[in-house]
Amino acid sequence: MALFDSDFLQKLEYLSLVSRRVFRGQLLAQRRTKQLGGGIEFADHREYTPGDDFRYLDWNVFARHGDLLLKRFQEEEDLHVYILVDASRSMALGDPPKFDYARQVAAALAYIALAELDRVAITTIAGDVRADFPLTRGKGRILALLDFLEKQKPDGTHTDLERSARVFTRRGQRRGLVIVISDLFDPAGYARGLDILRHHGHELHLVQIHDRRDADPAFKGDVELYDVETDTIERVTVTERSLKQYRKVFAEFLESVKTYCHTYGVGGARSSTEVPFDELLLRMMRAAGALA
Repeated sequence: MALFDSDFLQKLEYLSLVSRRVFRGQLLAQRRTKQLGGGIEFADHREYTPGDDFRYLDWNVFARHGDLLLKRFQEEEDLHVYILVDASRSMALGDPPKFDYARQVAAALAYIALAELDRVAITTIAGDVRADFPLTRGKGRILALLDFLEKQKPDGTHTDLERSARVFTRRGQRRGLVIVISDLFDPAGYARGLDILRHHGHELHLVQIHDRRDADPAFKGDVELYDVETDTIERVTVTERSLKQYRKVFAEFLESVKTYCHTYGVGGARSSTEVPFDELLLRMMRAAGALA
C-alpha cells in the first residue's frame, strides 16, 4: 500500500507505545463508558417492581428496613470510536493532498484505539455518507482497515456536514467518541453538522487540516478561480491588498473553529499538511495533558 508503507507502520507502533505509556484517560486510550447493568461494581439502588430479577434484591436492606430494593451495578463497556473522514472535492487538493493526510491521521487514531481494545469504525463523508468500515476490534484488523482507507478516493462532491451528520446519527449506533477529520470547507457552514453530532450524545473531537496554499495563496494578477466545493468560476484581479484581506478572512475562519470548540467543550486540533502526521498525534497527546 503506497500510502501506508513499512515506515508508516513503524510510526504507528511507536505512537501506540507512547499512548499506552502516557495516555491516561485522555482522548482515546483506556477510555470506557460506564453504563448501569449487571457488572461487579455497585452503583446504587432502585425500588423493586413486579417482574424484576430476585437475584438483584438487596436482602440486607430488606432484613434491616423491610424495603424491597434492587442493586444496580456499573459495567465497563468498550469505547466505540467513530472516525469520519472528509472525502469531498477540496480534500483532493494540496501537496500532499489533504485527503492523503487525513487518511494517515485516521489510520493512526484507529490503530491507537484498536491497541487499547476499543471498537473502531471509519466512515468517509462528503455530500453524504459515502463508505464505511464497520465497527471492529483488535490490532489484527489494522491491515484490513488500512486496505479500506487505501482504496478510498475523494468523490467529487462538495462538503455537506449537516446532511452527513444526519445520515450518520440516524443509524442508531451506540454513543461514543466521534472524530471528524476535515478542512471544514462546507459552503453551508460547518457548525450545524457538528451540532447534530453533539446533540445526539456523542463526544466530539475535531481535527481540522489545511494546505499551506489554503492559508497563503501565491498568485497575483488576472486569474480565473474555480471553487471545487460549489462548482463555480469567478474571474478576479488578485492584488497584494486582496491577498492580505484573504489571509485575514482565512485566519478568522480558523479562529471561529477554535471558538466553537472552546464554547461547546469539543476537543480540537488544527494542522497544516506540512506537519508530519505523527507529530500531529504527539501534539494532540500533549494538548490532552498526556505529555510534558
